[in-house]
Amino acid sequence: MPEHVAEQFEDIGKQAHAARLAMWIFVGSEALFFSGLFALYAAYRCEHPWGFGVGVEDNTVAWGSINTLILVVSSYVLTLAVRALRHDKPRASALLIGVTMLLGMAFAFIKVGEWLHHFGDGLYPGGWGHFYEEPGHGDPGTKMFFTLYYCMTGLHEVHIVVGLLVLGFLLYKVLRRQIGSWAPHPLEVGAIYWHFVDMVWLFLWPLFYLMPGAVGR
Repeated sequence: MPEHVAEQFEDIGKQAHAARLAMWIFVGSEALFFSGLFALYAAYRCEHPWGFGVGVEDNTVAWGSINTLILVVSSYVLTLAVRALRHDKPRASALLIGVTMLLGMAFAFIKVGEWLHHFGDGLYPGGWGHFYEEPGHGDPGTKMFFTLYYCMTGLHEVHIVVGLLVLGFLLYKVLRRQIGSWAPHPLEVGAIYWHFVDMVWLFLWPLFYLMPGAVGR
């Protein structure tokens, strides 16, 4: 069944344009939100370079890097899903959306496992846990580093879960033939959100896993 054209639009093209514009406005507001957190990170890192360096050195770089690869691949697969839908291949598009969701769920589970690993090491947000009592770990910057780490990666995880719910809804609509080559814009709009969430992680990854900072005094 073709996508219904709402009464306030003259045709499906204008409805699609409005949907894309609304998503870009939303993405812009989300970008401003994360920009504030990145600015906060930069300010504290300049104030506590040694503590942030210790935090990066004690983080799980392998898990963070694996998750980066997962999200990059998921964005590529979702792009293929949009292309398949545009070329009137709904089954292929549905399969690719499903693969994207599996990759997104893998990311989410790995991130939860990473947090549990940190908890097992006595490393909690707010500077609480026996990790900070060990020699060289009691710097205020290290406590702030991991507090920001939990806050920013936690918010990103929420966005991942929302993205999975959106993709699940779109997968349902593709399978029911409610969207297709005549109106692929719902999937395109969902892909814009997913790509944005992936892009945010590409900033979080180097900040919390790769930039060692001043680890010596």
